This record gives sequence, structure tokens and C-alpha cells, in this order.
Amino acid sequence: MAVVRAYIGLGANMGAAPVTLGRAVVHLGALPGARLYAVSRLYATRPVGVIDQPDFHNAVACLDMAAAAAPATAALELLVALKGLEGAFGRQRRPRWGPRELDLDLLLFGRHRLRVERPQMARSADPERSGVQWLEVPHASAMERLFVLEPLADISPRLVPPGWHVTVATARDRRRSIEGVDAVRPVAHWGGAGWQRDGALSG
Repeated sequence: MAVVRAYIGLGANMGAAPVTLGRAVVHLGALPGARLYAVSRLYATRPVGVIDQPDFHNAVACLDMAAAAAPATAALELLVALKGLEGAFGRQRRPRWGPRELDLDLLLFGRHRLRVERPQMARSADPERSGVQWLEVPHASAMERLFVLEPLADISPRLVPPGWHVTVATARDRRRSIEGVDAVRPVAHWGGAGWQRDGALSG
């Protein structure tokens, strides 16, 4: 059976966001056919788009997925699972860029470039997005988001995602020069079962 390496972006800024993200990482590793390969550091990040809200916490998890189906089918199955986890963690329908209980984005799915229509159960919770929605892999906005690139570079700095033509580290450095190094701040690292920062942060 083929194994595909998938990168999942995690974000939250409501409630105990670090605890939520820690629990979400554990749940990702428990998905059927999944093995948790790596987890980035945890970052505190300035909001993007809607700035009048609490800072976010963000991370990236890397999964090795058993993928017997065609790439598009397997990616959609994973996306459905991610949306199911968002719902289980209480994700509510809110406008784009607004507060989030938990946000899970499929950033990369092996070496595949995909653009496929999302089924109803895998659609965005953003009420402003109506009609046909697409799953695009690599994630269409990843190169423009330092809160994605910083944690992604923790795991795979030399990776060149399909269509990028530069490494993740290079894309991160370019974005740092735009947003500033203080836009995304590391606050903890993954300790195997939760976040660790001087023994004060876990979950």
C-alpha cells in the first residue's frame, strides 16, 4: 500500500488554544491509516485580515497516510476527516479571517498537485463562501502566510512543494521580510503528548 506524506496546518485563537491544538495533534495521529511523523513548534501569531481579535496559535503536523485510493480521492477523504475533527472540537460558522475554535488545513499531499471539488461534508465553515468550493493542493495561500511557512519550515525546510520552485525555507525568509520577524513567535515545542515550554504549557 502506498504511503503519502501529508502536511496539516493547525490554528486556533478561542479558549485555551494551545490545549486545543495539542489535543488536535493527538487526534490527527489517531486517524485511520495515519502515523504522526513530525510536529512543528507552536507559534503565537498576529491575526491576518481581521486584526481586532486575539492572537492565534499555529502549528503544522506531518502525517504519513496509507493511501490505497487515487490521490484526489485520498486527499478528499483526509479533508473530510479534518472537517469532522473541526466539528468535534466545536468549530462554528464565522466569517473568513475571524476567530476560530480550531482550523485544520490540508497544506500538502505528497508530491501531488490537485484541484478537485469538495463534497458537502468537506466544505468550508465560512458562511460567505457559497456555491462550488475547491480543494487545492498545495494550499493556494500557503506561500503568502508566515504562520504557515514558519512551522512548515520546522519540519521540512528543504522541501520544494510542487509548483513552488523554491524551498519552504526560502519562501519563509521572503515572507519574513514582508511581515516582520515578530509576526510569528515560537512559544513551545512538541514533547510527544503535548506542548512543552519550561514545564508550563501542555495539552
